[in-house]
Amino acid sequence: MIYGKYKNARNAAWQCLIDYNVNKLPVSVLSIAKSAGIKVVKSSKTNINYLMPKESGISVLINKQWYIVYNDNSNIQRCRFTVAHELGHIFLGHELEKRNRRMQTFKKSESFAEQEANIFASRLLAPACVIWALGLKTPNEIASVCNISHSAAEFRSERMRTLYKRNRFLTSSLERKVYRNFKMFIQSQKKIL
Repeated sequence: MIYGKYKNARNAAWQCLIDYNVNKLPVSVLSIAKSAGIKVVKSSKTNINYLMPKESGISVLINKQWYIVYNDNSNIQRCRFTVAHELGHIFLGHELEKRNRRMQTFKKSESFAEQEANIFASRLLAPACVIWALGLKTPNEIASVCNISHSAAEFRSERMRTLYKRNRFLTSSLERKVYRNFKMFIQSQKKIL
């Protein structure tokens, strides 16, 4: 992925954490959506079949109202990631597919928009500065504290290894703001961990 696109998605996740005053893990994606005026709907509770087979979620704009419909037959960690991914599409301003005014998720060929939404979701649910401050290193530790799937935690753990080697945390003003928001949570967790 092009670094500028990666940085845009990462910064958007940080800005979302700041704007919605998120200060603890696991991040409540439903609280963020509610505060943003986005309605989150379980696919099992809709009269219309919004999701195609094997589709995890979609963002739909109906009469200027955003909806996120997600497959609630998945485990909670997958559902949380799907909602975060769809929030990424909305907050990153991704173009809607013209044929039916919806943003489809998890296509076989990952477009830049899909990659950006995945980066947004992982950085929203598992912010690097918080993982670093808590000293989390293994996928199991990250999955447990962030309430994300083991596979998502493996990807995050791999990226964190690179970040730990660089030891360049809190260099961005946005990241420092995220860190300040989480400071009390970090201190309370260090006593537990």
